[in-house]
Amino acid sequence: MVAPQPSRTRAPRGQRRRLGSLGDERSPVGRRRVTLADVAQAAGVSSPTASLVLSGRGDELRISQAVQERVRSTASDLAYRPNIVSVGLRKGKTRTLGLVSDTVATSQLAGDMIKGAIGAAREHGFMLFIGETEGDLQIEGALLEAMHDRQVDGIILTSMFTQTRPVPALLDRVPTVLLNALAAGPTNAPAVVPDEIEAGRSAARLLLAAGHREIHLIGAGPEPTDMPPGTVAGVERLAGIREELRAAGLRPASGRRLDSWLPPDGWRATRELLAAHPHPHAIICFNDRLAFGAYQALHEAGLTIPVDVSVVSFDNYALAEWLRPGLSSFAIPHEQLGRRAVELLIQTVRDGVATAPGQVHRYPLPLYSRGSVAPSRA
Repeated sequence: MVAPQPSRTRAPRGQRRRLGSLGDERSPVGRRRVTLADVAQAAGVSSPTASLVLSGRGDELRISQAVQERVRSTASDLAYRPNIVSVGLRKGKTRTLGLVSDTVATSQLAGDMIKGAIGAAREHGFMLFIGETEGDLQIEGALLEAMHDRQVDGIILTSMFTQTRPVPALLDRVPTVLLNALAAGPTNAPAVVPDEIEAGRSAARLLLAAGHREIHLIGAGPEPTDMPPGTVAGVERLAGIREELRAAGLRPASGRRLDSWLPPDGWRATRELLAAHPHPHAIICFNDRLAFGAYQALHEAGLTIPVDVSVVSFDNYALAEWLRPGLSSFAIPHEQLGRRAVELLIQTVRDGVATAPGQVHRYPLPLYSRGSVAPSRA
């Protein structure tokens, strides 16, 4: 007797079970990657035909709608995903970017640069690889080589604090953008940095608009050279302050250069300032940590902010809004800087050349006004 044959009734398309080399679709765990050849075989077409359909060129090459629908449906049923790396290498692009930083990724203050960079990369369909060097040049070189070996389309070289630094020769071979850093020598890499010069102008302008004519500095001396070496932000902030005061026919009433910008340094410098100028009226601190120390010293001297002394600062550190009164501070736009660096890099990757080689893109520091500045009583 001949055994009865199983029914040949065709199951609905969405419920079909494809067997053979692809395994049981009900349990995708452990299955090998579905290839374009698998889709072509299951759909009953050639691999070139499947490729043309899935790349959106079916109509262009007059492949019938029935065949196109069958290929797309089969690809969906098999959960086919194209091999992005292979596609990218054929086209000369991998849609990946590298970001190498010193301590940005682990910094609470500047971590938003990473957030902005990741967001912009995702929006443009790129993946961002991130490496951190802790300031070790050997690790930096190894990371750059590793990213270059993996054929990233471009690299962002990032610093926690704005600094002038050499650009490694390797980066001449790949599109590059400097983020929060300036090149120490000639380079085609554009740079994205905060506009510290304009922030200095704005800080002085804020106090001048409040009627203050006697403005003291904590963190830098009154002269252009009274600044710790290598402090790009400090040098540029001081330049902006001096420029705005000079336009008003003034110069800093006093200044105290500090090699460290921490709260104890701000406290000691403010005590020295009060010893020489018991009623200083207005103070510009070169970062918020110095301002925290200045607040303490002014309070100990029995002076009230802003009634007796107006204070303005930079960085918009998280604790600035918790002081009483809240500290008016110019914020570094970390997230916007990260986004802009990625956008510039992607533009360079797509165009094949930097649109403005070596150009420095400066972004304004917004003011968070919290009540530490009041009209002068003088």
